[in-house]
Amino acid sequence: MSARSLLLILLNLLAIVACGVLGAGAGYGVVSVLDLGGVIGALVATFVGMVVATAAWAAGYAALRAAGWVR
Repeated sequence: MSARSLLLILLNLLAIVACGVLGAGAGYGVVSVLDLGGVIGALVATFVGMVVATAAWAAGYAALRAAGWVR
């Protein structure tokens, strides 16, 4: 495996973690604002977190594609 391949894997992992953190923060924020708890709070946080993380991943990919860094 080349150094470039390892770097790309590392960058992808960092992007996944960053999007996950962003989604988790958004989910926690929504649950805190709505003052939810228990199973309902966990479900809402999970749903919001997954939607935000997916949107962040898609936006990041679109931005890199528009910049010409990825094909």
